[in-house]
Amino acid sequence: MIDPRAPYHAHIYYDDGERAAAAALRADFGRDDAILFAGQMTDTGVGPHTIAQYEVHFLGAAVPAVIAKIEATGLRALVHPLTDNDLADHTTLAHWIGEPVELDVTVLDPPGVNQGIARFGVSDF
Repeated sequence: MIDPRAPYHAHIYYDDGERAAAAALRADFGRDDAILFAGQMTDTGVGPHTIAQYEVHFLGAAVPAVIAKIEATGLRALVHPLTDNDLADHTTLAHWIGEPVELDVTVLDPPGVNQGIARFGVSDF
């Protein structure tokens, strides 16, 4: 069961041919009151994400709607909670939409540790 107040991220992945669809989805998220933050599109890998992506922040109550909105586009995405275990958030607790993207898990914080990076807000990367 998802805690409706728990913080969540979705990472929306895209390649050059999918960039327009990803941008349209990002604009749609920007008009959605359930989305707390829609990050900038990064056309290269960043952090554990090895390909172009952007992230959106929302609460657990919005998870089903966010997943449905992403699935309707055909884009790949990683949806995960934000806990004190960065590795689990991106692996065992994660929900993939479409073909999973290989992540560089070596850059993730160890369980219980946050290396000073805001985990829920406007400055994740």
